[in-house]
Formats: sequence, C-alpha cells, structure tokens
Amino acid sequence: MVLLFPKPIDFLIDGVTGNLTFRAEDGKVTQEHMDLPPNVSNGLPPILLLNILPSTPETKISYLSPGAKARLVHLSIKPTGSLPFTVGSLHRKATDFTIHVELGGVAGVVAPIIGKQPDDYHIWLQSGTPPAFVREEGPLYEYGPIWRIEQISPGFH
Repeated sequence: MVLLFPKPIDFLIDGVTGNLTFRAEDGKVTQEHMDLPPNVSNGLPPILLLNILPSTPETKISYLSPGAKARLVHLSIKPTGSLPFTVGSLHRKATDFTIHVELGGVAGVVAPIIGKQPDDYHIWLQSGTPPAFVREEGPLYEYGPIWRIEQISPGFH
C-alpha cells in the first residue's frame, strides 16, 4: 500500500529569521515572514513528546502548521491514561498523551461548530530513560483519516 498525501508540499522554516518557504506540488513557491514565539515547534509529534514527563499535567507549545498560508496554533499536551503491553514476557505500561489543537480566535470558536476542529492525536510512550515510542493514532495530514501506527512486537491488552 502506498500512502499518498492529497497535497504534497515542501515547507521550510528558518526558526532564527522567521522566514517561511512553501513549495507546492505544481512547483509554485511562496515566501512569507512570521514572528515566531520562542516555544515554537514543528516536527514529528512523537519526537516532541520525548522531552515531556508523564507527571506534567499539561504542556502547551506553539506549533507552526505548514501550508500555502502557514498558521501558528497552540497544542495542549496532556497525559490522559496508560496502556499495558508486553514485549516477550516483560509487562510494561505506556503513557497515553493526548494532543489537542487550539486554533484560537474566531477560527477556534467556529471550527467545532462547522466540523473543522482538528481531531485529537494520541501518542503512547513507554516511560524510562530513554522513553520509547509505542503507538500513535490520529490524522497524518489536515482533515485526513485517523491512522494507527504501532510497533510490531508489543502485545496490547
């Protein structure tokens, strides 16, 4: 199976200058400048979570959502439960981190009403040093279907 994204893009962020470059599938390039807050992030969600302790009730970060018109949103990250699993004969637990997109402004009020609020994203990490990725579940792109990605060896209870 080949995973095809409906709108492939190339999005470059210069975190120091705030310059953003967007290249669409048709080759059109647009550039813009955005004043970025010091806690801005962009990247794979499991990597972001590796530095968040499961004992932290909530972590909020600014997140730069790519697109022809980039959007700065806020992510609320909360540990919301645990998932028991086994690797061979070893019993483990993974923390379920729920990531909720806070759009803010008028969009934040209107989006849930018209069905455009992004779905929550879940990532399960095993605690420890270092923490380990176990599973993730959520859309891989804006308004995409919910996907589940998990390690092949753990057995989930």
